[in-house]
Amino acid sequence: MNRPFSFIIITYNEEVHLPRLLSSIVDLGAPIFILDSGSTDATLQIAKEAGVTVLQHPFENHPQQWDFALKNFKIETPWVVCLDADHTVTPELRKHLDEFTDEGHTGVSGIYFNRKNFFKGKWLKHGGYFPFYLLKMFRYGVGYSDLNENMDHRFIVPGKTIIWKDGYLLEENLKENQVSFWIAKHNRYSDLVAHEEVERMMQMRQQTLKPHFWGSPDERTAWLKQLWWRLPRYTRPMLYFTYRMTFQLGILDGRTGVIFHFLQGFWFRLIVDVKIDEILQQQNMQKTPIKKTASPLKFAVVFVALFALFYYFNILFFGLTSRGNHYSPFLAAHLNYIAGLRSLLLKTSAWILNLIGFAAITNDYDLLVAGHGTLQVVYSCLGLGVISFFAAFVLAYPKKWKQKIIFLVCGIIGIEFLNVLRFVLLAIFWDKSRHHIIDHHAIFNVIVYLLIAIVLYFWVKHDDAPLSKNAQN
Repeated sequence: MNRPFSFIIITYNEEVHLPRLLSSIVDLGAPIFILDSGSTDATLQIAKEAGVTVLQHPFENHPQQWDFALKNFKIETPWVVCLDADHTVTPELRKHLDEFTDEGHTGVSGIYFNRKNFFKGKWLKHGGYFPFYLLKMFRYGVGYSDLNENMDHRFIVPGKTIIWKDGYLLEENLKENQVSFWIAKHNRYSDLVAHEEVERMMQMRQQTLKPHFWGSPDERTAWLKQLWWRLPRYTRPMLYFTYRMTFQLGILDGRTGVIFHFLQGFWFRLIVDVKIDEILQQQNMQKTPIKKTASPLKFAVVFVALFALFYYFNILFFGLTSRGNHYSPFLAAHLNYIAGLRSLLLKTSAWILNLIGFAAITNDYDLLVAGHGTLQVVYSCLGLGVISFFAAFVLAYPKKWKQKIIFLVCGIIGIEFLNVLRFVLLAIFWDKSRHHIIDHHAIFNVIVYLLIAIVLYFWVKHDDAPLSKNAQN
């Protein structure tokens, strides 16, 4: 049977993964083409034994490699399916392909597959990684490789596209079974992403796709990227990681999944931001750093004064709104921001717990999870001391007020997201009778202060001077 599609695969040292992919597609009887970028293992021997057509081309980046493949193989079918060697075609996808006809898809130019990702043998079901749609099948001569991207490669298909949603259609068995391999590879990738973003700042590179939140999966990604580029550097990695862990429920992927989401959602993004600044400095693209009007001594004095003001004001206000000798009914009833913050944290925690399948209820002070126990949220749980420190540092440091306010708001939101995450974990796992020696407040403060120190370090090093309207972060 002559299939209306051909497979194109790109490889580099894929002796472990290529046999699995070939075995999942060879029975379809479609032409198979492999573009290799200089493998030194048994990849070429495996391809030769399978009888597929092979070309070699030095690797520059994924968009260039796919562009070469689409232009240099002799494709005689109306459709192509473009796969990486670590993909596997599942029985569900194979059934779709086995029943596929060109006549049955008149007016359609491209098809999205639903990808199922594995990391260290674990399926990543959350954190934005499932469902995950990739444009992998399109009409030959219509679709093309997007050369405006160094990373996050995608194909562009003018015309109508559809999504095959049912089933786990495409499995990607990520090769990073050792963290050292993952870090080395993504260190190289961070160079590409950093250079790409600097070029966008200088308006040397534009998005090919029209950003559209309600459009195709790739159009939505293009829209989200525009939002990402507008966020402050060094703050956006923490916001993104917090979003993946909470709203996208990455925490439910367990220990292995959390490691992946931290590496991919925070560590990688932070390294990219660091390298962006290094590139800007090396190329003398930034203006002369803003002269700080405050001396180190003045900064220290202002910081200490603001910290004392914020810290002790919170304690004073807590005393005035708590029943006792200095209790103020008016403040307690109308201006009690401490009670409001506690209520917000408790209700958000309960909402997340109920969302992930637990039965949780709250009152003014307690979070009760059926079958797990009760967590009582007191004043010391609210993180006001940490926020006082963070706010005092940001406001005292000599930077533009616009940047201070944006950074301060994003930082406080990030701190309280971590606080909610703490409440959720404590409500599920904390056994006070077994951990009476360990104070979870101390553990939380150590972690948060460490994260704050890292973020503040890079924020201080980051220059205020914008390159252009698109360079402002």
